[in-house]
Amino acid sequence: QVQLVESGGGSVQAGGSLKLSCVASGFSNSRSCLGWFRQAPGKEREGVAGIGNCGRTSYADSVKGRFTISQDNAKNTLYLQISTLNPEDTAMYYCAAEPCPLISCRGPTLLVSEYSYWGQGTQVTVSS
Repeated sequence: QVQLVESGGGSVQAGGSLKLSCVASGFSNSRSCLGWFRQAPGKEREGVAGIGNCGRTSYADSVKGRFTISQDNAKNTLYLQISTLNPEDTAMYYCAAEPCPLISCRGPTLLVSEYSYWGQGTQVTVSS
């Protein structure tokens, strides 16, 4: 059974930092395409960072230079280091995964429709 569990969210002041974690079970991160998404109240879910099965990364323009996606395959854990937070970053943050066998390099993608597995989310709230 595939399971993704996020943690690390919280309430911070503008300019602060957080590190989100996503522990995966039921599949191997090293054979998957992985992503972080967020959804603010009343808005659609949007991709913020992704990592392909060959390690390539991509970021939404709104977070470039502030967010860093990484993974620890030994721990089957995905991370999102977020810094210089601003109130517009307030949202529920989700990790997502899609099997990407190492037949060829795939991803990363920031499209919601490209991912089959989702965590329950961790809330990030930024106050000004």
